[in-house]
Amino acid sequence: MLAAVIPLCLAMLGVAALLTVIRLFQGPDLPDRVLALDTLYINAVALIVVFGIWLASDLFFEAALLIAIMGFVGTVAVAKHLLHGDIID
Repeated sequence: MLAAVIPLCLAMLGVAALLTVIRLFQGPDLPDRVLALDTLYINAVALIVVFGIWLASDLFFEAALLIAIMGFVGTVAVAKHLLHGDIID
């Protein structure tokens, strides 16, 4: 059962990432593009985790954790730049 569900999940996450990339390039405002970029890294983390489950490898989970941390820090930095115009006060 899991052998049929994981490729389906990978395909659905791939479609979600593709739609997010479209929103990233098509977004009308800068905050919409930042939100699309945030959603894109969340989709990437989900793809890596599901792929790691499929291959039964722990290395993918560590990579997903690093991407999640970098994405969070990047989102906070961009949000602070949009609000104040400066990242470091």
